[in-house]
Amino acid sequence: MNTAGQLKSDLPESEADESASGHGGNADNQGNDRGAPQLVLVIPCYNEQDVLPITLPVLNTKLSDLEKRGFITENSYILLVDDGSHDSTWSIIESGHSRYPTKVHGLKFSHNRGHQNALYAGLMEALNRGCDAAISMDADLQDDPDAIDAMVKEYAKGNDIVYGVRDNRDTDTVFKRSTADLFYKMMSWLGTDTIPNHADYRLMSRTALEALSHYTEVNLFLRGIVPSLGFPHSKVYYKRGSRAAGESKYPLKKMMSFAVEGITSFSITPLRAITGIGLISVAVGIVILVYVLVSFFSGRTVAGWGSVMCSIWILGGLILSGIGVVGEYVGRIYLEVKHRPRYIVEERI
Repeated sequence: MNTAGQLKSDLPESEADESASGHGGNADNQGNDRGAPQLVLVIPCYNEQDVLPITLPVLNTKLSDLEKRGFITENSYILLVDDGSHDSTWSIIESGHSRYPTKVHGLKFSHNRGHQNALYAGLMEALNRGCDAAISMDADLQDDPDAIDAMVKEYAKGNDIVYGVRDNRDTDTVFKRSTADLFYKMMSWLGTDTIPNHADYRLMSRTALEALSHYTEVNLFLRGIVPSLGFPHSKVYYKRGSRAAGESKYPLKKMMSFAVEGITSFSITPLRAITGIGLISVAVGIVILVYVLVSFFSGRTVAGWGSVMCSIWILGGLILSGIGVVGEYVGRIYLEVKHRPRYIVEERI
């Protein structure tokens, strides 16, 4: 696990060092604007039976340390959201609640509804239970828990949103690193405000959570929604580690699906691109028509079976691709207008 000394915020160097040091007394005694918050750690879980026995003691120790130093209140806790797991994840959450009755709480979905819905449900549950701030993070401890110290300090200074941003991607494969960079560049080109190298490790104040609660769309992409809220924010940089146990729940198929969700949730540029491609195709068609007429009247007409077939295949491919893009958007509209619940909570502890 990384030490707090590896953290830094996007402040001047002197302030960043102080924010990342992880030492000091009560946050109120450091010239900050806010008192110690009731903090909730929101942890989405899907088939995490291997890692939860490691995660719970680590996070409970982190909360206890922050409480002793006066950075958070004693009624802060961990909220785990079981996203329809098929293993013993919920049993482990129940055992954690029995061991730490005031520190470990849980939600259980009746069916798997995806990471973003599980995350949203946990944040809204924390809001409804009266928290002052919530930090969302993964269950595998790849998000360095020591970064929580710096996040809470940034919150105390008046920031309603604090983003946990990776300072490098050394642990990723070349393929994952390059596709991640391509995704963030594409989102920027499409006009979506995202934080590069930030996943869902972030702190949100009660004010930010209340604003988030007004977003009712089914097509959730929190990495785009949260930056659009517009509240005071800052960043805390940390070194992302490897999983404490178990296997990643985000294979290539899920990552591609997540990228499509993000693009269709925040941009209509692909639809406009289809229009542009169509106009270009019409222009090319006109040029070919002029060429054919000139060839015909000059007596240089030749058999054009090959060019015709190429044109048919190219235009056919463009048409089918266009229909596919339009279909993605129509599908999103279809899901939205039905107004079905994002998730159903089967049990709370």
